[in-house]
Amino acid sequence: MCPLSVEATESVFLGRHTDRGSILLYSADLKHHTPRRSQENQMMTGSLRMIALSLLLTAAPQAFAEPLTAEQRGQVVRAVSNYAPRMNDVADTIWKHPELGYLETATADLLIKELEAHGFKVERNVAGIPTAFVARYGTDTGPVIGLLAEMDALPGFSQAAAPQQQAVEGLASGHACGHHLFGAGSVAAAIAVAQWLKDNRVDGQIRLYGTPAEEGGSGKVYMVRSGLFDDVDVALHWHPSDSNSTEQGRSLANVSAKIRFKGESAHAAMQPERGRSALDGLEAMHHMINLMREHVPQETRIHYVTTNGGAAPNVVPDFAESYLYVRHPDPRVVGEVFEWITKTAEGAALGTGTKASIERLGGVYSVLPNDVLGRAMDRNLRAAGAIKWTPEETAFATELQKTLRTKPPLSSVSEIEDYSFGKQGFYSTDVGDVSWVVPTVGLGTATWVPGTATHSWQAVAAGGMSIGHKGTRLAAETLATTVVELFQSPKLVADAKAEFDRARGGSFSYSALIGDRNPPLDYRLKN
Repeated sequence: MCPLSVEATESVFLGRHTDRGSILLYSADLKHHTPRRSQENQMMTGSLRMIALSLLLTAAPQAFAEPLTAEQRGQVVRAVSNYAPRMNDVADTIWKHPELGYLETATADLLIKELEAHGFKVERNVAGIPTAFVARYGTDTGPVIGLLAEMDALPGFSQAAAPQQQAVEGLASGHACGHHLFGAGSVAAAIAVAQWLKDNRVDGQIRLYGTPAEEGGSGKVYMVRSGLFDDVDVALHWHPSDSNSTEQGRSLANVSAKIRFKGESAHAAMQPERGRSALDGLEAMHHMINLMREHVPQETRIHYVTTNGGAAPNVVPDFAESYLYVRHPDPRVVGEVFEWITKTAEGAALGTGTKASIERLGGVYSVLPNDVLGRAMDRNLRAAGAIKWTPEETAFATELQKTLRTKPPLSSVSEIEDYSFGKQGFYSTDVGDVSWVVPTVGLGTATWVPGTATHSWQAVAAGGMSIGHKGTRLAAETLATTVVELFQSPKLVADAKAEFDRARGGSFSYSALIGDRNPPLDYRLKN
């Protein structure tokens, strides 16, 4: 492999082979940058691009903020501990009554009542979303630190808090991604920080964002587009996991859409000439999309399902529908590939005598990681201490792990993974949009049995009992102590912002991938 050097310009990160010239790694100027690539350079792998980007960003100056004193940390930890029993009750209530994206009415009301009971002023129905809210505590002077709180469940994951697969009668959905813990844990952290601000008479504001419909609904994107994060200095989040980690990596940008074809029905045997098959249009488009795969950038992911292809073989279908995702690390590439897919739909409709329409359901940026904040979060996670299971919890985990494909040691829940920065992940989240408008940091804690896959019944099971509670408490403590450290250290905030500005590039201007559409409040009702 040729030696690699790294440089940054105002709007784009470049990696350079010393004997081959420059290649595009990641463009922060999504509207105006033109990649400078030679034919050879286009064959660079995504892994090398990400390595170069990681080298660039980790070379940024690091913050040297003093960690919290024992007294400061003790104040915050006691506040989290005092609220923890109620946090568990809130999480269990949401777990027992799972609500899908944009339908989280009872969940949002519960979280709002908890915050209002602790002095927060809550603004409901923000960004045109009935279940989205912003809760504020503190002064209008000083730093503004935001915490994200997800809350939506997933369809098709009915499961008891048992180590064997066991559906709950009358319940179709479940928290297979642990957002009931996410919401309750973030609220616990916000309440602890509010208590600290009050007790120490510190200027600043802690802000809790109730963010619906992360699972395919792009809820945070509408909140970002509405300007709700414009005055925030730093945003923090966490996510349930099967391990404890403050890894700060990248996700995939993503656009999702429903593509619909309208034709004319007819008897498929007696009068086929009178029909125009919407399914033919759909299949022609799918064929062209699959031909595209050879020619799109290496890291591109395209996946689709046919959600409606007709009802009877002897009827020419007059309606067909495809549900499609496009993903890539670079939001600009996602937009370009999706526009190409739009053209395949138009061509398929022309060739089959049908009509095509496209509805964008969601669109999210990739996560822009922040190393300064990641190291601060990692320091506070390690200071929080290990998770310890009871013999009963260990027995539950041992039994459940028998159902898993991979079986890491159960002792790993008491460990913290080595810190890492810049790794490319192959998932999408609307946290990405937040991270491009405000410096953002996240962590994961072990709320699940080691080896548990996200979006699985095993995640629902552990999330409904004390294993989930203990991981959530660890997350709440880490979030709260990190927020307090941010309030205590202007330098830490300033260094995080400086890295953020370098990573985005000076010419970056945020433009949502969802365009100007309204939130799809009924997207779960249609599926």
